[in-house]
Amino acid sequence: MIIPVAILAIVFLLTAVRQVGNIRLEIWQIMSLGALMVLLTNQISINNAVDAVNIDVMLFLFGMFTIGQALEMSGYLSHLSYRFFKNAGSIDAVILYILFGMGFASAFLMNDTLAIIGTPVVLLLAKEHRIEPKLLLMALAFAVTTGSVISPIGNPQNLLIALGSDMNNPFLTFIQQLLLPTAINLFIAYLFLKISYREHFTSSSLNHTKQPITDARLAGLSRISLGLVMLLVCIKIMVALSGLQFDIKLTYIAMISALPILLLSKRRKDVLKSMDWHTLIFFVAMFILMESVWDTGFFQNAINSSGVDITATSVILPISIFLSQFISNVPLVALYMPILSHAHVTTGGLLALAAGSTIAGNLSILGAASNVIIIQNAERKGNVSLGFIEFARVGIPLTITQVFVYWLFLS
Repeated sequence: MIIPVAILAIVFLLTAVRQVGNIRLEIWQIMSLGALMVLLTNQISINNAVDAVNIDVMLFLFGMFTIGQALEMSGYLSHLSYRFFKNAGSIDAVILYILFGMGFASAFLMNDTLAIIGTPVVLLLAKEHRIEPKLLLMALAFAVTTGSVISPIGNPQNLLIALGSDMNNPFLTFIQQLLLPTAINLFIAYLFLKISYREHFTSSSLNHTKQPITDARLAGLSRISLGLVMLLVCIKIMVALSGLQFDIKLTYIAMISALPILLLSKRRKDVLKSMDWHTLIFFVAMFILMESVWDTGFFQNAINSSGVDITATSVILPISIFLSQFISNVPLVALYMPILSHAHVTTGGLLALAAGSTIAGNLSILGAASNVIIIQNAERKGNVSLGFIEFARVGIPLTITQVFVYWLFLS
């Protein structure tokens, strides 16, 4: 029973060091190795491994990767970047624009979406203005993780909590109770970045250059796809607010929005060839390894035998943050929700679960899927490597501070 947990620990160790002898390992290779090990040691059957892969998540990522790649290849993403950041005249302003602009956008377009679209944007800003790229990548990671807390569709675990509970009007509930602490925590993220990377916060003014669109046809199709994403998300929100028992799945939103590019673009093969397939492989491997760990019951038993009040906000927050590092935030919520429901948890407890399982992504690279998307894309497109230790050096104290803020508002 303990073998999958031991393999997970090895995966964490390799992710931290990223080096075996003279071999430099990428995150997707490490996770794939972990999945292969549980398969070879018969800790999970082939059939169960196939069933463990969440097809909805894979299709969502495929659709959004397609749109993101087309936006980048056409030059339209650079054009949008200029329009958004043109008034950001300093590095401080750029960081605040990333944190609050992309942070709040992630609450309604989902954090993984902003991670996909935002990575090439911040890499372009870093190159154009000679800003330390790791600073901007960290800002993006903290933005999309923290900002997604405030909405039931900001990330998959929030959606699971909203749909799996009897919470009345989830959109209004999330925003009323989580908007202010989240805004405070986004500013706290700015302060931590300012302190940790103070040598890179120069006083020089920034002049942004308008980037040309390199492929007008592909840019037009990309704009249609991006417009479809925003339209369908708005429809999803209105349907949820109306109380209708009808849901537009995020998978459908991503795949429908990608259709103009997949069906009408003459460069569809180039788009698909250049897409980030390594991150998709990472997710397949992660689902298999996490399912194997889940089946051991190791963490479930640890919660049940802890002897603490599992419905208390002061308990929910640390448990959800800690266990999200090991079994990922969505499985953690799937595990914790039935336990809390049986114990008659309050709405505040459910919101604590949403906040804790989400900001767990600020603690370490493996705490959120959006972190992996950002880092994989940065290594592939910008040849920039953000290490486990460097991320945790800022992420651990930041997460502790953010937990305290959410505890003050929710307890």
